[in-house]
Amino acid sequence: MTTVPSSSAKQARVALGARLRELRKEAELSGRELARLVGFHYSKVSRLETGSQSPTDRDIRAWCVACGAGDQAPDIIATARAVESAYVEFRRQTRAGMKRLMTSAVPLYERTQHFRIYEHNVIPGLFQTAEYASAMLSFWIDFLETPNDLEQALHARMERQKVIYQGGKRFAVLLEEQALRTWFGTAEVQAGQLDRMLAVMGLPSVSLGIIPMMSERTAVGSAGFWIFDDSLVCLETPTASIEVTRPQEIRQYARMFDVLKTSAVYGRDARALITKALDEL
Repeated sequence: MTTVPSSSAKQARVALGARLRELRKEAELSGRELARLVGFHYSKVSRLETGSQSPTDRDIRAWCVACGAGDQAPDIIATARAVESAYVEFRRQTRAGMKRLMTSAVPLYERTQHFRIYEHNVIPGLFQTAEYASAMLSFWIDFLETPNDLEQALHARMERQKVIYQGGKRFAVLLEEQALRTWFGTAEVQAGQLDRMLAVMGLPSVSLGIIPMMSERTAVGSAGFWIFDDSLVCLETPTASIEVTRPQEIRQYARMFDVLKTSAVYGRDARALITKALDEL
């Protein structure tokens, strides 16, 4: 994966520089020739290729055009932007409390028109009940050893859900059946959450698919992920959020989402799986 921890940013810059150097060599240009074509001092070419200096978007575009590879510029620019900021450690982000983590995504949610969400063992935050969300947040506050601002964080999470009622937005949600059977809190909390999912299915902006357990399928998702339009993919580890911005990688996640969809059931069949999980409580 292109996204890397900030502690490895130097290695990532080196890898980015190697990619620029490869383009130059494929174009059969010397460092001085490339510098002349793009208006650099020749020493800057060396700094960019060794990773000792980060390229700007303008640098990358000019470099690619000079090498006859202008079509590769968007992908390389996305890689460069991801080097320093793609990996966000939760403990660092929640030093002032969990509320900050809850509110940081609001601008992204507001500008996104098409959400594609895949989760294998949890109900997505946009569709959680307050009780279910409270049980989850309580665990993470304890696990990450952050200041206990549960009430404020819970309020912020519930406020984020207003986005699902805004016009012009679409939510394609894929859940593994296991997500319906993974408890956060008591049986009553889980029952309330499953009732909530039955209600969410009726929203015109929401398409909910569930992938049944113990059924033949073509693919398995190794981690939950969210696709925001065609510009960003986010996934989470126990300690950090990872952002994918390279167009090529985003397309791969979109392909994986489409493949997973082929194993999902919708409408009456999806409702039946939720009702079955409710009955077994």
